[in-house]
Amino acid sequence: MGRLDAALADLRALDELAARDNPLTRIDPRAKLVAVLAFVVVVVSYERHAVAALLPLAVFPLVLAVLGEVPAGPLLRKLAVAAPFAVMVGLFNPWLERTPVVVFGSLTLAAGWWSFASILLRFALTVGTALVLVASTGMVPLCAALARLGVPRIFTVQLLLLYRYAFVLGAEAARLATARRLRSAGRRPALNSYGPLLGQLLLRAFQRAQRIHEAMGARGFDGELRSLRTLRWQPRDTVFVVGWCSAFVVLRAVDLPQWLGGTLLACCR
Repeated sequence: MGRLDAALADLRALDELAARDNPLTRIDPRAKLVAVLAFVVVVVSYERHAVAALLPLAVFPLVLAVLGEVPAGPLLRKLAVAAPFAVMVGLFNPWLERTPVVVFGSLTLAAGWWSFASILLRFALTVGTALVLVASTGMVPLCAALARLGVPRIFTVQLLLLYRYAFVLGAEAARLATARRLRSAGRRPALNSYGPLLGQLLLRAFQRAQRIHEAMGARGFDGELRSLRTLRWQPRDTVFVVGWCSAFVVLRAVDLPQWLGGTLLACCR
């Protein structure tokens, strides 16, 4: 299996995980979405050099992953794919912020290293939580929840179609890659061969999009998202949202690592 096929299989596995019956999948998608949005707001609200203060917030995605029975392998692979973007955002911080903040003997750490670590930690927390949300909900219920929460229909429909068409485009690219590999006897392609390959992929994608549009029109698609699952808000959903949002407020108001460190130092004295 090629790398593209493996990536598509991992992406498809998220929808398969959402079909399981576990404590997290029983929660209303709107409740999970509201809790995740509150979590993201809290994570980004910390000052740019915060590292230790963000660590207790890792409890949220870890608990969700355990309750949703989400395996660590696919999540870590997807985080690794997106990690270079986060690295590029803060890559030059250690050279732009040279103010020393921590000294260990002869080793001095500048403020830029802390802001760089904070960017990577925020990335892992927010993206990891988003992946767990998709794996425990599925894109169709998630888009339906967005629509019920008042997000414009054009956005939710486009988001769902973009997600679904990623598989179509990926399958076309995988077929092109397989055909090229068979015709070249396994030799690496020359640099000038990528242009025709991308052009062929664009033509195939355009033709496939036309056929999909005609098929959707023939089936009566009118731009409205419809799902077999009916969203019903229950008391456990209220407990889920209120409980986690309260925990976020407490963790944001109290620097737990600093408080624990001060308590331990006071006990040692």
